[in-house]
Amino acid sequence: MRSMTGYGKGIAEADGKKITIEIKTVNHRYLDFVLKFPKTFMFLEDGIKKTIGRSVTRGHVDMYLSYEQSESAKGGYTVDFDLLDSYLKTAKEIEEKTGAVNDVTVTSLIRNGDIVTRVENEEDESALQELTFSALNDALKALVEAREKEGLSIKADLTSKLDNMQKSLDTIKALAPTVTAEYRDKLHARIREAVDGVVDESRLATEVAVYADKCCIDEEITRLGAHIEIMKKTLSLEKPIGRDLDFRVQEMNRETNTIGSKANNLKITEEVLALKNEIEKIREQAQNVE
Repeated sequence: MRSMTGYGKGIAEADGKKITIEIKTVNHRYLDFVLKFPKTFMFLEDGIKKTIGRSVTRGHVDMYLSYEQSESAKGGYTVDFDLLDSYLKTAKEIEEKTGAVNDVTVTSLIRNGDIVTRVENEEDESALQELTFSALNDALKALVEAREKEGLSIKADLTSKLDNMQKSLDTIKALAPTVTAEYRDKLHARIREAVDGVVDESRLATEVAVYADKCCIDEEITRLGAHIEIMKKTLSLEKPIGRDLDFRVQEMNRETNTIGSKANNLKITEEVLALKNEIEKIREQAQNVE
């Protein structure tokens, strides 16, 4: 079980080139990418997405790639010596004919973009690809470890909340049989008071039977208990379970609402409110699960 929140960093270096990749993930209903890297790496975009998709199935992914090169890796300078000779010759002629001081220096020559030209090394795409995926795999490994560590904390929290739900459900299960008996006693007392002690026991039995059928929550209790057990088992699965948890939360909420509407009992209502409180906490926490 993994959280959708995590961070990972990977670095790869070779031949004066250094690539650093950082990946941060946060909650998102689906898998969503924002990739930031120099234009030089555009040819790797599809491969990067596919590689991330093999490790991350749900969440918003921000990936940042930075690229550094040593000066030797960047390239060097070329000198047009024919042009340089012509330049120096011209400077000397000007000095001889005008008497002006010939102040030509190496520094001034280097600054002359026609004589000294910067030559960028052509990037080796295969080398860039190898370094990129080496850094990416390290970053993803760290990311997955962080998401799994956070997932363990979420699992413990969800398990605790499911245990609380089971306690409330056990209380409701114990109270459920008393609802009909309490209704019968109250109805019997009201009828005796209204008709001056004369009670039609047959009619009373019919009314109680109708009420018992309407307020029966046995099926809802059984289904809610099953949902709790299934969710506990789901938490231990070695696969993405976020969407399964979302569905299970909806079903638990449905059964709990039905119990609350059918069981006309103050103590059961209190336990229903406790159930709904735990379900809401589970729903919020499930939003963090991959």
